[in-house]
This record gives sequence, C-alpha cells and structure tokens, in this order.
Amino acid sequence: MDTCVFCGLISADTARWIANEDAAVAFLPLPGEEISPGHTLVVPRRHTKVGVLDTPPGDLVHVMDLAQRIAQRMVDRLGATGVCLLNASGPDSGRSIDHLHIHVVPRYPGDGDDCLPWPTGRSRHRLGGDPVELLST
Repeated sequence: MDTCVFCGLISADTARWIANEDAAVAFLPLPGEEISPGHTLVVPRRHTKVGVLDTPPGDLVHVMDLAQRIAQRMVDRLGATGVCLLNASGPDSGRSIDHLHIHVVPRYPGDGDDCLPWPTGRSRHRLGGDPVELLST
C-alpha cells in the first residue's frame, strides 16, 4: 500500500498522533486542513480500498470505539458542545483517500449547523492549547 497516504503516515510514524493503538490510530489533519480546532482523523491500521464498505467488522469496532473516546475528550477537554462524525466511502462518495477514515469534528457555539452532510466553512474557535496535548492519551 505504498501509495496510501494513511498507510504511509502510520508506517513512517510521522503523524501528529492523538492515539496510536494496535488496531486503530487517531491523528490531526495537516495544518490548515482542519475544519475546527481539534479535528481528528481516526483510521484502522489495516488498509481498505473502499472504506466502511470493505472494512472487517472487528476493525470497525476498534475505529468507532476510538472515535467515541476522542469525541468525548473533545467535549470534556476542548469545550466542544457537539461533535460531527463524517465519513465518505465508495468511488462516488466524494472521498479523497482510499482508506477508511472517520473525521471527528468538534463543534463550538457559533459554528452554525452546516455540519451535515459536510461542513462548508471553517470554525473561528481558538483553543487555549495544543490539540495534540489536549486530546492525546
């Protein structure tokens, strides 16, 4: 899977890690690509081609468990008042990377209700610290 960006990040250990577990990992998107402060990507270590559509059920359990824990930390530690879990799977879904990934996007007062099906604007919220330190296990 040399061409998969996520597989490359995992194998090179170059991501801005929030969690690095046996079956699933969580990391921040590239600077400037985050929808809101603390926006985190949760992915299985095992590569998939289509996303949620071809991910083994056991891997989905690990990914969703980690996504839930990250979402709770966003509320508890970042002051988010809501969280959007976003995924696009399949060739015509608009996905950008052929590897299952769940965007866990914290939402803050004033962010609006444009989160579904996909946020169109960027949050103006500013955190009082580094998201990696605030969200990491």
